[in-house]
Amino acid sequence: MKTWIKRILGLTISLALLAWVLAGARWQDLGTALAQIRGLDIALAVAAFAASYLLRAARVHDEFAEETGARFAAILRLTLLHNASINILPFRSGEATFPILLSRWFGVPTTRAIVALLWLRIQDAFVVLALAAFIWPDLHPALRALWIAAVVFAAWLIPAWAARHPEIEAKAGKLASTVHRVRTALAESTRHHGRGWLWTLANWSVKLAAQAWLLAALVQAGLLTGLAGALGVELAAILPIQGVAGFGTYEAGGAALLAPHGIPFAAGLNAALVLHLFVIACSLAAGALALALLPASTAAADPQTDSKPETSAP
Repeated sequence: MKTWIKRILGLTISLALLAWVLAGARWQDLGTALAQIRGLDIALAVAAFAASYLLRAARVHDEFAEETGARFAAILRLTLLHNASINILPFRSGEATFPILLSRWFGVPTTRAIVALLWLRIQDAFVVLALAAFIWPDLHPALRALWIAAVVFAAWLIPAWAARHPEIEAKAGKLASTVHRVRTALAESTRHHGRGWLWTLANWSVKLAAQAWLLAALVQAGLLTGLAGALGVELAAILPIQGVAGFGTYEAGGAALLAPHGIPFAAGLNAALVLHLFVIACSLAAGALALALLPASTAAADPQTDSKPETSAP
């Protein structure tokens, strides 16, 4: 019931955004906003997004290359298809692409694959939250420092908890066994978490810079204002209620953090919608190129047989 309520609310938010766009001359406003962006700005943003995709693939490859023997090109293919899925499928259902393909193509156990995705998203959320503390408007320096300290402590605590998982008793109940499997899988994902944090920070630095650059150009403001809007759209992804393919919640998050910098809410919604369309276009183009150009992945061999790996299609 809770899931359906969230989906109905998310659909309502997306329909409200569509109604707002259709009202008046909003489509013309979108065209005018796009016309304000120079070709060089778009080219730089596309290059930055491409770099972001490579950094995300490097983060995943660093975690799984040793245990699966996966090539970087195969991991890049997986991450690009996952990224395209989460940008077009409703209610974040595209997230399932990551564990499904990781298990199907590389033989990674399902629990391990799901927990790896969970840790990936936890790292994303912590990095975005820490960066948000630096630019949140009218925040007392003491609260800013406390905010960052809390994020850093939580980022340290999770790997520390996972690394100290005790041996499970033979007669342990179902819940204890499940917690043990999750904790063991999390310990694997966080084994080299120092490098993972570096990859994640590099990825988000490039991604947020590209989005900030475009938003600043769209609202005719400084880069700091654009960065606020970029963090707003990404923080919206953490909300428990999401619009269809993010439409509505994404734009509202960007407009909400642009408003304290003097950007009218309607103008902020318009700019965030243009950015959203640009992000989706980049992710779909990258996913299509991955299918067309990158080599098919090789699934891991069944440990119970001596058969050779087989190539599987998405």
